[in-house]
Amino acid sequence: MDDWQDQETQEVYDPVAAGDFSVDGFAASGDQGRLDEPVEDQVPDEDLEAAEADADKPQWYVVHCYSGYENKVKKNLEHRAESMGMLNRIFEVIVPTEEQVELRDGQRRVVERRIYPGYVLVRMVLDEESWYVVRNTPSVTGFVGIGTKPTPLRQEEVDRIMRRMEAEEPVQQVKVKIGDRVRVVEGSFTDFNGVVDEVYAEKGKARILVSFFNRETPIEVDLLQIERV
Repeated sequence: MDDWQDQETQEVYDPVAAGDFSVDGFAASGDQGRLDEPVEDQVPDEDLEAAEADADKPQWYVVHCYSGYENKVKKNLEHRAESMGMLNRIFEVIVPTEEQVELRDGQRRVVERRIYPGYVLVRMVLDEESWYVVRNTPSVTGFVGIGTKPTPLRQEEVDRIMRRMEAEEPVQQVKVKIGDRVRVVEGSFTDFNGVVDEVYAEKGKARILVSFFNRETPIEVDLLQIERV
């Protein structure tokens, strides 16, 4: 194995644990937030042969960096690829973002937020030289991979991320589930406490049960108007 493949990679990767990304031949442990040992006989021989044949084709890799420095890493890496003559190996760097709805001062606002804070995606042909350029970019802490080798994303994983980035409608984060105790922070029922009885994610609303005149009363509120307690 080449020396550059012996370097440390990031084995802990929250998006994997969350099920956003997966890696052929390995099992993701949602409870531990890490990748477990290889699963025997999970990858057919023909898949391994195809992977070797694709070694010289550009693939998407996940690179870990300091949270809050994603855009700076993107800019620095693009500059390094150009100045070091690596544009034929490093093709594209993106910081996955999406538009989200938030409630501020009683008003709905659309803001752009990073989908995976602390990570950037790089489409590249991985070899010793391109690895060196990426790995030694300021604020980069390592590639995401299994063991000592960076692992490319599968195409369906890339497609899923791109769909989120290109969505026409802003998303509303669902941070509560049925049974959660919540407090209303905006609207007519401000400061009421209750229990989530139903979540209508497509409408961005929830039904909660509150104590009203000593009776358990269901009310429907905007998801942005409640917080867990």
